[in-house]
Amino acid sequence: MWLWRPPGVYRPQDDTWLVAEALAEAGVPVGASVLDVCTGTGALGVVAGLAGAGEVTAVDVSRRAVTAARVNGWVRRVPLRALRTDFGDLVGQRRFDVVLSNPPYVPSESYEPKGRARAWDAGERGRAVLDRLCAVLPLLLADKGMALIVHSQLCDEDATLHQLRGGGLKASVVARRTVPFGPVLRGRAKWLRDNGYLAPGQEQEELVVVRADVA
Repeated sequence: MWLWRPPGVYRPQDDTWLVAEALAEAGVPVGASVLDVCTGTGALGVVAGLAGAGEVTAVDVSRRAVTAARVNGWVRRVPLRALRTDFGDLVGQRRFDVVLSNPPYVPSESYEPKGRARAWDAGERGRAVLDRLCAVLPLLLADKGMALIVHSQLCDEDATLHQLRGGGLKASVVARRTVPFGPVLRGRAKWLRDNGYLAPGQEQEELVVVRADVA
């Protein structure tokens, strides 16, 4: 799928498309309201719109990402509304039938991301955004709602499952894929090895898609 991507906006790649495949398998209820968290180019929102969603809300803290999502939604003629805001700000405003997210999840020495790094840096455990998303997801999902979240196995899938289940959601891993390191992981491989995230000589990571459903 061609998507317009201005400089500094995350390029859709294996993790994005793994969520898209999981969404295709799960199916989008006709007319569903969809929230695309950390939207980037709007790829997942566009996929949901093309699959039959009635409306898509795409959110990101990056001004360029919001612009990209608006353009890509318009080009693909899907009902996509892009907002520059944090997903936590939506709590209490409304709920969604489907929540999709490819959030930042790469472990980093600190959590003060700037510029492009906001799309991947996520603190020492890689969970600075994931933990917040898991905490508010029960408040964002409508009755019978479903969420699909992708992250690296480096971030501890069990922690994600535990948090979601602790919030009253049913949760399970529905997709996995092993992929070679991209530029970001290659660039900080030594730090990751020194801190126990990677085995010696490891050059691949496993991506997981976690599905959460309102019980």
